[in-house]
Amino acid sequence: MSQTRVTDPEITPAVWREMGLSDSEYEQVKGILGRNPTYTELGMYAVMWSEHCGYKYSRPVLRLFKRYREQLDSGALENAGVVDIGDGYGIAMKIESHNHPSAVEPFQGAATGVGGILRDIFTMGARPIASLNSLRFGDLDDPHVRFLFEHVVAGIGFYGNCVGVPTVGGEVCFDKSYAGNPLVNAMSAGLVKLDSIASASAHGPGNSVMIVGSRTGRDGIHGATFASVELGPDSESKRPNVQMGDPFTEKLLIEATLEALQTGLIAGIQDMGAAGITCSTCETAAKAGTGMEIDVALVPQRESGMTPYEIMLSESQERMLAIVQKGREDEVASVFKKWGLNAVVIGHVTDDGLVRVRHHGEVVAEVPAKSLADECPTYQLEADEPAYIAAVRSRDAGDVPAGDCSQALLNLLARPTVASKRWVWEQYDHMVQTCTAIFPGSDAGVLRIRGIGKGIALTTDCNARQVYLDPYLGAKMAVYEGARNLACSGARAVAVTDCLNFGNPEKPEAFWQFKEAVRGIADACEELGTPVISGNVSFYNETPESAIHPTPVIGMLGVLDDVETRVSYCFKGEGDAVILLHAGWPQDASGGLAASELQAMASGELYGRLPDLREDKQRALHAVLLELSESGAMRSAHDVAEGGLAVCLAESAIAGGVGADVSLDAPVEPAAALFGEPAGFVIATASADAAAAIIETARARGIEAARVGVTGGSRLCISVNGERLVDVDLAAAAGAYQNSIGSIMDRS
Repeated sequence: MSQTRVTDPEITPAVWREMGLSDSEYEQVKGILGRNPTYTELGMYAVMWSEHCGYKYSRPVLRLFKRYREQLDSGALENAGVVDIGDGYGIAMKIESHNHPSAVEPFQGAATGVGGILRDIFTMGARPIASLNSLRFGDLDDPHVRFLFEHVVAGIGFYGNCVGVPTVGGEVCFDKSYAGNPLVNAMSAGLVKLDSIASASAHGPGNSVMIVGSRTGRDGIHGATFASVELGPDSESKRPNVQMGDPFTEKLLIEATLEALQTGLIAGIQDMGAAGITCSTCETAAKAGTGMEIDVALVPQRESGMTPYEIMLSESQERMLAIVQKGREDEVASVFKKWGLNAVVIGHVTDDGLVRVRHHGEVVAEVPAKSLADECPTYQLEADEPAYIAAVRSRDAGDVPAGDCSQALLNLLARPTVASKRWVWEQYDHMVQTCTAIFPGSDAGVLRIRGIGKGIALTTDCNARQVYLDPYLGAKMAVYEGARNLACSGARAVAVTDCLNFGNPEKPEAFWQFKEAVRGIADACEELGTPVISGNVSFYNETPESAIHPTPVIGMLGVLDDVETRVSYCFKGEGDAVILLHAGWPQDASGGLAASELQAMASGELYGRLPDLREDKQRALHAVLLELSESGAMRSAHDVAEGGLAVCLAESAIAGGVGADVSLDAPVEPAAALFGEPAGFVIATASADAAAAIIETARARGIEAARVGVTGGSRLCISVNGERLVDVDLAAAAGAYQNSIGSIMDRS
């Protein structure tokens, strides 16, 4: 029976409420323990029962994801999902948020977000081979937004470059809804032999519990709780809740962990992320149906006088908990010590189902492992459709003015959301490990898998403006866009990891957005056969002024059976045929202008209805793109997204350094034809001789296809229904596109 230590603070309602526990949850804790909790126990329950760790609001909704539901019910959830890519190999992947830490400490918040997601990957026994990110900020005219943007990008680059994992893709968007609450989502993928996957389970009573890696400090205490509340005026005071990262130690930890796992002496292993030692002990024990006894006085510490509460809740980085076969501790420790890392036995696995925490022998916590890891109370929150939904859908988006279309294109190319992100990705090492086959900037990053001839493609996608107008359909569109980006690159989509960024779920309107978006993702993934294998929920992304746009980011993995069939987005030379492949023009009058970049630029408002998705046509389009890439018929392919067809053509022309003359026949208004953003449109190029066969192949699958132009020259010219509307010098377009973000950041 644990006792309250005389040095612990008195436990009052103010204390547990400050930790994030409700009065009823505190009573539940007392009921589980059959007594009042100690201060350390209270902190353990507070972090594990936070939304960030316990998913107490989101878990019932996430059961819509079939794979998640199956893993949850079977106890098979791991640190990351793994996909079999053939030849005995799998890809482990996951995406997570580090939004609140990055809002108050952008450099370290972003850096430790990268470090944390990498540990989720190599804890699975997988070597990290790629990183991506999805970033969202407010208006870059705001000096504070520029500060956040600059330091988030620097933090990502610092950690990823030093640790030696290439950043091969991602997205960066700007919108005033993120002004007070930026989004920093980090994704990573790793390669693992299927017979070498590690598990986060504390198997084998009597086996030793070993902490490896960095020393434990006071940084990051209650970081999980901080992520489970709204940002407010006092958020700057939460800087101590942000962890501090050391990528050089992480690099050593990657090598040491993978080497130690190869010994076969580690029965289970878990990253110490949110909730630190508390999370890693209770989750590994609960997963195996065992218990654990540790003495936190044995934990290597970098600060003097740390209390059991601080040690158990610290989120210091670059640490792992390993379950080591009894009697083989020295062999495992020698591997970590060879790499200059701590490796200390702090306890052992038990068979009583309890996590028992001692401090110099004194019991300071004794709680059922499953009550922390699996029995977080869940809530069925009220969900109400926001009033704005009916209002925005009642307005016709077809009235968006384009004005001079040539100037509109140049203006769109200079808008930070559309403009080249070269300023960002040039700060990232995308060539380390020398497996990158398609660089950042294309529709997806592509990597070679050495030794087997295959490749993988990775992308992150979400148009939050579309989700704002229609959470269900907008979320479906994000999934289909991810699959389309992979197909444009020559890859077959196989799996999804998602990062669900929303406002305060305790507000019925925000929770409705969340439920509808999850329903949309679940339906889309079932239709595409791309299960959600891992992910993260990030709530409370709002300030007293406003919430962010609902932003369910989709990270998607694709496989190329032959990496040499990969396709990039840039025009390859003069004289190629320009071919438009699509799932059908929108039937409504707006022509895809609702939630478009043109609408945002022209009016600063979002309104209208999203066009139909035509799911069957979308899937047929993906199949056509894969067939054409595998045959080598396409020389380039590029998905139409932000900015519409005109921007799509300009991006391919700028990247290839060659212009084009294009003529469109479109049953929509000219502005919509040029700048609308309907789903399922792709611009491809091929040799003049191959164009007819491509069009025939597409039409045979029910996809609309037409030769619409030819590459060449130094200008981009676009006609719609016989009228030339765009005629721009390619050098001027490239200047607007490539220099925009850098010029804005030079003001800082």
